[in-house]
Amino acid sequence: MKPILFIALLLLCMGSGYSEEKAEINIQIDLWNRHLQLIEDGKVVKVFPIAPGSKRTPTPVGTFEIDQKGRGWGGGFGTRWLGLNVPWGMYGIHGTNKPHLIGKDVSAGCIRMENKDIEWIYEKVSLGTTVHIVGPITGPNGEHFATLAKGSHGSLVFLVQNRLKAAGYYRKPCNGLYDKYMVAVVKEFQRSEKLPVTGYFLDRDYIKLGLLE
Repeated sequence: MKPILFIALLLLCMGSGYSEEKAEINIQIDLWNRHLQLIEDGKVVKVFPIAPGSKRTPTPVGTFEIDQKGRGWGGGFGTRWLGLNVPWGMYGIHGTNKPHLIGKDVSAGCIRMENKDIEWIYEKVSLGTTVHIVGPITGPNGEHFATLAKGSHGSLVFLVQNRLKAAGYYRKPCNGLYDKYMVAVVKEFQRSEKLPVTGYFLDRDYIKLGLLE
């Protein structure tokens, strides 16, 4: 093969694999307005209505990644499942067999969508896709920070852990679980700040940590 022809073929092969960069895709979920946006290269491609968690079982707030993809779950999970790497429980974006409830705060913490919508999104996203969820940290219509104690879990615990970590008290990866270690950390914080040492997290603790005024 002539050198010029070889170089031309090499450049053609390289070009076919690298000529077009893959679009950057992420998902943004707004719990206040109950909608999900698919973002591609910083632009909103589509907006879908959703049914997030109820007041008793709120949807996690924060930034997560899709770590599972599944088809044909059926029943209340609809036709597609996108699992999220929420450290304190099993949550995901999925279809539903009750589309009339879309737009209401009714789920057990997951994001429900119409089957046709989740099927469209399912083909667009891959494992590792970032999902940003914004909304009230205390759940739908939340007006105050709840008292936290051993057994509590969720976005609020995760927030407190991150603040305690920044202050030098919480020394493990934050997981949103108010476990035995969390109780010990809270007691250490309370002792250091000359607060009543209870192991519970109350309004006075939120104020001292700078989360309430």
